[in-house]
Amino acid sequence: MLTYKYTARNPATGQKLSAEVQADNEQNAAKLIHDQGLAPIDISLKEGKNTSFAKIFKKVKAKDKILFSRQLSTLINAGLPLVQSLRSVANQTTNKNFKVIINEIIADIEGGQAFSVVLAKHPEVFNRVFISLVAAGEASGTLDAALERLANQQEKDAEILSKVRGAMVYPIIVLVVMGAVVLFMVVKVLPQVEVLYDGLPGTTLPWFTRALLAVSHFIIKFWYWMVFLIVLGVIFGSRWIKTIGGRRVVDKFKMKAWPIGPLFMKLYMARFTRTGQTLISTGVPLIQMLEITSDAINNVYIEESLKGAIEKVKGGKALSDSLANDKNFLELVPNMLRIGEQSGSMEQMMAKTADYFEREVDNQIKTVSTIIEPVMMVMLGVFAFIIVAAVLIPIYGLAGKTIIH
Repeated sequence: MLTYKYTARNPATGQKLSAEVQADNEQNAAKLIHDQGLAPIDISLKEGKNTSFAKIFKKVKAKDKILFSRQLSTLINAGLPLVQSLRSVANQTTNKNFKVIINEIIADIEGGQAFSVVLAKHPEVFNRVFISLVAAGEASGTLDAALERLANQQEKDAEILSKVRGAMVYPIIVLVVMGAVVLFMVVKVLPQVEVLYDGLPGTTLPWFTRALLAVSHFIIKFWYWMVFLIVLGVIFGSRWIKTIGGRRVVDKFKMKAWPIGPLFMKLYMARFTRTGQTLISTGVPLIQMLEITSDAINNVYIEESLKGAIEKVKGGKALSDSLANDKNFLELVPNMLRIGEQSGSMEQMMAKTADYFEREVDNQIKTVSTIIEPVMMVMLGVFAFIIVAAVLIPIYGLAGKTIIH
């Protein structure tokens, strides 16, 4: 049940009043107000902890959308009307924010709007791929099949992204541990060596020990400024990444940096071909497919290439020729598209290409993990050697002088 705020007039007295009512949707809320002998003037969903708070702190996860698509497809295929199917899915949804959104969708559909049009009101949950596939399914009378394809595609996307993120976890953990160990040694251990030497006349610390001690003194004295600058850097960095300039730098890094560049390139190719195959199989026209996939890839350079290809296709050029020799696309993609165009089996060729690149992403993740592990170990060893040398060499020097005396 949703909570609605309303303003109504009492016809008998002409008095205005404001209150709240609980109902499944806006139409039922209006009916309840009428039943009280009131004439509703304004009805709006209450922005309480189940709406605005949830939208900020409880985003709809990929697995919730996959389950939504799968369940809705099954219910529609079984012959249930769309609204009844949506109500059943809403009752089974554990995500409160998503339940609110589904109930809003139900209310709008009952008001006479198309399913795809209603979904477009919630871009934070349903992207252009989702909306376009639903629209194509509505137009062709195959909404259940479109939703099934959506669920399959979302599952593949989520699986690949999960593997990529998993591959990045190990080096991040090692870097954090490395940083913590180095910080502890510099701040806690090195100053003890300085205290030991201060009481001995005629002794000097090695230059690299003095350099690390200078860093240690700076951190101890100005640690709060360093924390402040790090927090400030994270805040402004996260905002900068969302700008066009920031996105271009980050996306270029993903495509070119070793060893993750090949991984992300294959990920982008898999995403393009899988999304394109799903859209074409539902009957979405080629130009519209390219427009939608350009948004779905999430890389500004590939997006620019696809927009350039759209103009070439509009001019009568084949898609394979439009993408040929494009540095932002791996050579296999236009080659497979050419075979699909010549044989009239574009959908099948894109599916095979997507399968190939998804397997290549798996192999590339293993390769990156194999490369990163020894590199991180070497880096950790180098830092540990520098810190240990800065601590032990002065102690050995001190011990040597003591033996001589």
